[in-house]
Amino acid sequence: MYSRTDRMMFKLCPFVFVILILWVSYSCTPESTEQATPSIADEIDSVLRQDVAYMWYPRVIDSAYGGYLSDFDYKWEADGPQNKLIVSQARHVWTCSKLEAMYPGEGFIDYATHGFNYLQEVMWDSIQGGFHSLLSRDGRLLDQQWGGHKTAYGNSFGIYGLAAYVMATGDQEALELAKSAFRWLDQHAYDSEYGGYFQFITPQGKALKDGFEGVPPKDQNSSIHLLEAFTELYQVWPNDTLKSRLQEMLTTIRDVVAGDKAYMNLFFNQDWSPVVFRDSLPQIREANYGIDHVSFGHDIEIAYLMMEASEILGLHHDQETVSRSKKMVDHVLDHGWDEEVGGIYDRGYYLPDTPGVTIIKDAKVWWSQVEALNTLLIMAQMYPDDPKDYYSKFQLQWDYIKTYMLDHDHGGILAEGTDKDHESTTRDKGGTWKVSYHTARSLMNCFNSLNSQH
Repeated sequence: MYSRTDRMMFKLCPFVFVILILWVSYSCTPESTEQATPSIADEIDSVLRQDVAYMWYPRVIDSAYGGYLSDFDYKWEADGPQNKLIVSQARHVWTCSKLEAMYPGEGFIDYATHGFNYLQEVMWDSIQGGFHSLLSRDGRLLDQQWGGHKTAYGNSFGIYGLAAYVMATGDQEALELAKSAFRWLDQHAYDSEYGGYFQFITPQGKALKDGFEGVPPKDQNSSIHLLEAFTELYQVWPNDTLKSRLQEMLTTIRDVVAGDKAYMNLFFNQDWSPVVFRDSLPQIREANYGIDHVSFGHDIEIAYLMMEASEILGLHHDQETVSRSKKMVDHVLDHGWDEEVGGIYDRGYYLPDTPGVTIIKDAKVWWSQVEALNTLLIMAQMYPDDPKDYYSKFQLQWDYIKTYMLDHDHGGILAEGTDKDHESTTRDKGGTWKVSYHTARSLMNCFNSLNSQH
């Protein structure tokens, strides 16, 4: 379907480069950025190679049962049941597909093909459609994850990984599976009344409109990753229905999930009314912090994802999306940023009769830190003279990652920063929810963006 040149353009033109081109007429790179760029770019490339790409691959390849292994202890030794979650399996396919562009000829496309085969032959429900949520290592269906239900969140990553693999290879079977996954999800989980997608779907394909076991039916996390997946798929399949859904998810997240308050609510009823407990009794509010808090990591991540979606949709100079993204980043920096050493905190809350945001969980989780790095660099390039001084914060964030997130003894990225979690160096390096995707994406984007300035 795509020539070699086309595929290389897909791989070598990440969103951050496009953003830089779009805004070159509005800004110029500050002298301090130019002076610091080469060393930071080299450092990022080194960490991407040694602590991400070569640390994870081919270590995670499951040559016995297919797909990727999941569980690794702090020394990178396989240790655990090695269950196969659709989210992590598909994230590995995405990451390996993108790493092929960074380091061609080093086997990453073979690792991606290995994962694609597993998605197609094992994770996909060939009878009822959709991706299974969780399987044992040997392929048995497990019910520990979401009660055995399929999810919009899990299927979004199936689509995301397949689309990236199509970009890297032009593989028609992968494209057809990606189309089937989108159509299945759209048929069974799309809410034709209020828009958006229901998170929980029975194995047979019935959406749970009231949610599942106290978890509301719609949420920001599945929504932002549907946006991410549709953005990726639209680049290889410019389908009209897909475009409509992508546009809808962008405006829903921007104007409803976030809105004017500059941070996202986490969970919603079917009609998109937010599930919040701010005005409840303290014990009720605290008992529900899990579904109602300010998630600084998701807010700084979605700033990037919204601008990426806007660009892929062709909404050039989309001031509404860009200004909302900036507002959300500024909110994170104002309320969830550690000004002393860098890093963003995990959770905050707008308590009644209390000014500002109260930090209710000060952990600095790995995925939030790397997503912040990527978004801060984008903001620095778009707004070089802004009083927030995004580039100095990008530099501080990179120093934070090097100092508190890298395992200097065993390699890899720690689950949490050691300034807050002193035991992080002995915690697992890998699991069904901790893989290479967030870190790899951020470092690839940052490296390519920094190099594009020279």
